[in-house]
Amino acid sequence: MKVIFFLICFFLLFSFASIAQYTSSDKEAVKLYERAERAMQAESYYAVKVDAMNAIKIDSMFVEAYMILGQVFAQERNFEEALRVYERATHLNGDAYPKSYLLLGSIQFFIGKLEDAAKSYMYYLSFDNEKKETREIAEYELQKCEFRINAKKNPVPFVPKNLGPDINSEFDEYLPALTADEQTLVITVRLPRENVPPNSKNKFNEDFFISEKLDKIWQKRKTIGDEINTPNNEGAQSISADGQLLFFTACEKSGGYGGCDIYCSRKIGDKWGKPVNLGPPINTDYWESQPSISSDGKTLYFASDRFGGYGELDIWKTTLDTSGKWTKPVNLGKVINSSASEMSPFIHPDNTSLYFASDGWIGMGGLDLFMSRCDEKDEWTEPKNLGYPINTHGEETSLIVNALGNKAYFSSRRDDTFGGMDLYEFELYEEVRPIPVTYVKGKVFDAATKNSLEAKFELVDIETAEIIIEATSNSGNGEFLVSIPVNRNYALSVSKKGYLFYSENFTLKDVKDASEPFKIDIPLSSIKVGQKIVLKNIFFETNSFVLKTESKVELNKLVAFMKENSSIKIEISGHTDNVGKKDLNIKLSEKRAKAVYDYLLQSNAISEFRLKFKGYADNQPIESNATPEGKAKNRRTEIKIIE
Repeated sequence: MKVIFFLICFFLLFSFASIAQYTSSDKEAVKLYERAERAMQAESYYAVKVDAMNAIKIDSMFVEAYMILGQVFAQERNFEEALRVYERATHLNGDAYPKSYLLLGSIQFFIGKLEDAAKSYMYYLSFDNEKKETREIAEYELQKCEFRINAKKNPVPFVPKNLGPDINSEFDEYLPALTADEQTLVITVRLPRENVPPNSKNKFNEDFFISEKLDKIWQKRKTIGDEINTPNNEGAQSISADGQLLFFTACEKSGGYGGCDIYCSRKIGDKWGKPVNLGPPINTDYWESQPSISSDGKTLYFASDRFGGYGELDIWKTTLDTSGKWTKPVNLGKVINSSASEMSPFIHPDNTSLYFASDGWIGMGGLDLFMSRCDEKDEWTEPKNLGYPINTHGEETSLIVNALGNKAYFSSRRDDTFGGMDLYEFELYEEVRPIPVTYVKGKVFDAATKNSLEAKFELVDIETAEIIIEATSNSGNGEFLVSIPVNRNYALSVSKKGYLFYSENFTLKDVKDASEPFKIDIPLSSIKVGQKIVLKNIFFETNSFVLKTESKVELNKLVAFMKENSSIKIEISGHTDNVGKKDLNIKLSEKRAKAVYDYLLQSNAISEFRLKFKGYADNQPIESNATPEGKAKNRRTEIKIIE
């Protein structure tokens, strides 16, 4: 329809400009043509066709009559006939009216005759006296032609696979959302309403369905539940990487701020809780929709037509402040947002790769899929079109990419659909893949009672001490999932009031293959005398007792733990493997324990009275020293509650 509007504008520009003379001198033909122009103004298209055709019967060389007739055919979407009459008009005397080549090119472009359209645009641009505004449009349309011609000559790898009858149906399925472990898929389904009058405009309702993967096969979808699905529309969802939060759009909901607002629901056990409207400053009396939550849970991207944007729909983002409140949304800027519409944002779990749909940037059709990366300066790179045949002359929207970055999911109408729009998956080619992300997954439980626990997780970059992800395990079943980009080294800390914290280390800076995730069930021990924990993020050089700077993350965590539990006393112990002389290992282990002891004292937060240190060499192994892996685990620093 935008193409049709474009043609109408230019026809009116052509038709009602001051023309000294017509190409016909026949008074009856001119009279019919002028009546056709008045009918065009009144949008009486049948009358336009009748008068224009009669004018052409009288004078077959009457260019203006062909032009107005072609415009009506275009308005009626009869593009083949529009093309025929525009070609006739330009053949007769197109040079007298250069815009006829612009109109011809637009029709050729729309029906896919790209090479012909490019020639028409270039011929139009050969006229030096045309207005700057129309020349700029012709130049832009020529760029679109050249892009599409080149894209079709250089297709990207693309083999879409239908997700099958357990996911897709005779109805429309779209807007997929996926957890980082690829075990949970949430989709929007457009279903017919029951007991709706035949003349009703509101015959369909959008609801959420969910599917779990079992043995690499998606199970039959089921409704997400009445707590979220209502008789009104719910759609455009984003599930958090760990599957514990669902951000989604609901329209015309009681207590809303606008026509469509963004809501959030938390999973408790296996059930979804009551949705909460995110409220101002995210939701306004404008349209807010299509949320996408970052894997660290700190940034929410969404589409809106709110004031302050660059076009019809823009992509915005909001972040959580230190108090846990969402900040005033900011526009992603004119690198991402055009004068038209940008929508369906998806931020990959790497937190740097953004995929979105746009009809404002040069592409293959209406809405094309693009990707951009956030660089080290926190600036977005120029959007890259995902290419043909991922993008076509139709509408491509709502693409998501798995955590590994090798597989994408999207909705489309194709020959093998089960009805309307279906969900497909395909292997994403290398050039537009994000940074691979793996994850650690498991359950948190009380080491003594085995009861599930709700605990806090922190994933920290060891080198920069930046907190990458903060999350909590499920309050009902203790389940957790933490996404881990593979380009850094991390410390993972799990803590809960009244318990010793748990630490883990992930060395992933030079890892390229993230296909094997980490699965850890984490027992937390209550704080009592005799309980121990291994400090897995305390690092020393070989045969050295000097703390490496990467140890500060864990050391500061220990300081915070001691401050929070001000009544406890601990022993810091150093341990080695069985390599080397016993007396040297005793000295080394003791000096390493003292290095941690000294750090705690130097923090000016922990008194000497609460601390002891001791070196045990290889006297207390926790694994066999017969293997390199066992020796590595035996070389450790521990703390033990002694009072």
